[in-house]
Amino acid sequence: MADPDRAFDAIVIGSSERAFHGNQFSVMAPLFEHYGVAVWIPELGGAADPAIAGHEELMVLLGILAKREITRTRIRVRSAMTVQARDQGRYLGGRPPYGYRLVDAGPHPNRAWALRGMRIRRLDVDPECGPIVRWIFAQRLAGHSMARITRALNDTAVPCPSAADRDRNPHRSGDRWTVTTVRYVLANPRYTGRQVWNRQRTDHELIDPDNTTLRTRDVMRWNSPEDWAISRTQAHPALVTEADFVAVQHIRAARETAPGRTYLLAGLLRCRICGRRMESCWANQRPGYRCRHGHTSATPRPDRPRNAYVREDSILPHLAALAIRLTTTTAGAVSPGTAEAPSVADCIGYLRHSNLTLTYDPEAQTLIANTDREGERIFIG
Repeated sequence: MADPDRAFDAIVIGSSERAFHGNQFSVMAPLFEHYGVAVWIPELGGAADPAIAGHEELMVLLGILAKREITRTRIRVRSAMTVQARDQGRYLGGRPPYGYRLVDAGPHPNRAWALRGMRIRRLDVDPECGPIVRWIFAQRLAGHSMARITRALNDTAVPCPSAADRDRNPHRSGDRWTVTTVRYVLANPRYTGRQVWNRQRTDHELIDPDNTTLRTRDVMRWNSPEDWAISRTQAHPALVTEADFVAVQHIRAARETAPGRTYLLAGLLRCRICGRRMESCWANQRPGYRCRHGHTSATPRPDRPRNAYVREDSILPHLAALAIRLTTTTAGAVSPGTAEAPSVADCIGYLRHSNLTLTYDPEAQTLIANTDREGERIFIG
């Protein structure tokens, strides 16, 4: 519209329910008027004039109807996809998991689409990548760590998922396996043969809460397992049994440490500065934890945060107080007001069983539990 040599004088709306969402027209109307561009809509049979109260009210009403239609459509689509995945085991699109390939599954169940030649597809075992997935699960069941599995895959030059299917992964480097890739493979329930949908969701967050006219942005987040849509029966060949898959989710590989060195809080601490998991270290004949914020000793030090370091014996005496705050009745923590406080072993066991981590803030010298409740913070300075 700002181009003085534009090739149009007006905007003609064919379907007003799809043109403006919510109060969008009210926001855009000053721009239309400033650049002298008329907006024609079918309901008026001509141009809309914001100076006329009736026209403005009509556009507000159409925006509300459009917003309602979008919400209704979203609910209908999500409900239909949930039923298709849960009751029919239907493959609902997207990249197939590593170890599977797409094969033809017959004509589309919708007769109108089937007459147009559309067909549905399903997952089948990839003869080259499928055995690799089985091997990864077998190694994990044998007690090996994800890092060790990753090193073995790279040492034997096994192509990583993005390298094995470059057409669907042009945005990835495809160089080598990473621990994160192995973790995602081990956590994918579709390897049990059941179709799973809605593992991720799209949240619509305001771009700027102080200026709602900027609308929202889409943010992808992981859903909890209770929100997944899982098929009631197997929809494709399984690469791992359900019993083995469940067992893998509860395996913790033994940590290889020097004799006499034990790290009770290994894997439980995160750095408040960078969000990374803190690594165990032995200093001055006692265990501790540090975070170099993704850097190594060979990385230049300028313009990077100072290493975070905390001793284990500075944290252990405060775990009982934190456990009492986190729960009122658990097997490992007692309710406030009782005579006996939970032991260190009980507190650590409770944290691991509940999949909780502690975030260490080196500036405030505090530990923060990753819960939705406020006040789960203890001072350890």
